[in-house]
Amino acid sequence: MLPILFALVVADSLGGQVRQRISQVPGAEVAVFYRRLSDGDSLAIDADTVFHAASTMKVPVMIELFHEIDAGRLRLDQRVPVTNQFKSLVDGSLFSADSADDSDTTLYHEIGKSVPLERLMDLMIQKSSNLATNTVIELVGAKRVDSAAHALGVTHMRVLRGVEDNKAFQAGLNNVTTARDLATLMRAIAENRAASRKSCEAMRKILLGQEFDQEIPAGLPPGTRVAHKTGWITGVLHDGAIVYPQGASPYVLVVLTKNIPDEKVARSLIADISRLVYAEATARTSP
Repeated sequence: MLPILFALVVADSLGGQVRQRISQVPGAEVAVFYRRLSDGDSLAIDADTVFHAASTMKVPVMIELFHEIDAGRLRLDQRVPVTNQFKSLVDGSLFSADSADDSDTTLYHEIGKSVPLERLMDLMIQKSSNLATNTVIELVGAKRVDSAAHALGVTHMRVLRGVEDNKAFQAGLNNVTTARDLATLMRAIAENRAASRKSCEAMRKILLGQEFDQEIPAGLPPGTRVAHKTGWITGVLHDGAIVYPQGASPYVLVVLTKNIPDEKVARSLIADISRLVYAEATARTSP
């Protein structure tokens, strides 16, 4: 009974602190899922509430891409043509990604050329390039991405389409996730279950190179290794991570937020939740 009681006490203590911090942002909708990999110590707050996935949907896209690599159907060094015309989920009409709305503009200078698939992958995750993401989805297919995620145990996550398909957005056909589902994928990557061991190692390396570090990493001691993926659209800000504390067990943390108009407020909230979880996760060892 001791291990179970220990986990319940930890979750209750941490949960109270996290809920108190969330309450300081009126109107905010926040979902949190934390799990320590060594012993299953965990915390779930509204973890099954569905949110617009924003760019966190790029994690299952990466997973399916590595499935294709494991199967020998794709290679990281193969060159892929870069175009900026994609078919809308609604009616097949063409749409383009807008460089003004993209967090990376470098790939737009290479439209009409071919670039290595590995570069598209890095841009998709580390710089959150929408153009790279749509190019990869054209290659592997949204339906296969969605199936790959569900095969790993997600229940509510849906990957229906690429990014900036405005007709689909207006029709309510959006990529969605929950904190628990995104954490399920991050845990599978951490435990070498998302694909082959080699591919999971490659995915962790890519996630460790994430360039947007103002959310979960901002609440951690300098130098803490964090393999993570952020996502944001207007009023929505997320981060999902595998955290590697020095001298302690790794853990998975996902924080999803919406209805926080000021992005700085949302960032501060996620960083503070990260700080609280880190303190709890590193203060205790496995029972």
